[in-house]
Amino acid sequence: MLSISNDESVDIADRILAAAASCVRDFGVERVTLAEIARRAGVSRPTVYRRWADTRTIVAALLTDRITGAWRAVPAREAGRTGLVERIVTVARRLRDDELIASVLRSAPDVAMVYITGRLGTSQQILIDQVADELRAAQADGNVRAGDVRQMSAMVLLIAQSAIQSAPIVEPILDADALSAELSHALNGYLAP
Repeated sequence: MLSISNDESVDIADRILAAAASCVRDFGVERVTLAEIARRAGVSRPTVYRRWADTRTIVAALLTDRITGAWRAVPAREAGRTGLVERIVTVARRLRDDELIASVLRSAPDVAMVYITGRLGTSQQILIDQVADELRAAQADGNVRAGDVRQMSAMVLLIAQSAIQSAPIVEPILDADALSAELSHALNGYLAP
């Protein structure tokens, strides 16, 4: 029997996620099928099923990859509160402008609402942990107020998440640049010592 190396397995997973992203953009979350994902990825349906149980779990993995990927793609330019806030604002802007995220918010608000009001998703938990680590370091340097860093990180998530999901309804008042500026003010004010 031919074995698949780890590199090939990762490549297949990436192809499946890329195919899923194109399906979500083209059809919306509710009309995505495993058959279409497999066809676009150039793999069989059993290959997809070996990695994910259904389209919902693929979409969840896709969103986790997209959100945490945005965080990884934007390194802090400087240490402390200023660098952290700049990073969060840049990531929020990237996610607001991301076609996949916009498609999920538009085509499957029920899916989005699970992660907005129902429970913390994997990507949210990862971001809370990452921000908490940076807050801890910034507290040690004295440029972030005292407090429980996980609680503060969760609040930062809520503030940024709200700016991402609600951006379209306030666009006539806050264009993209103004929204980023106001988010920066909000986060700086919240975190300042």
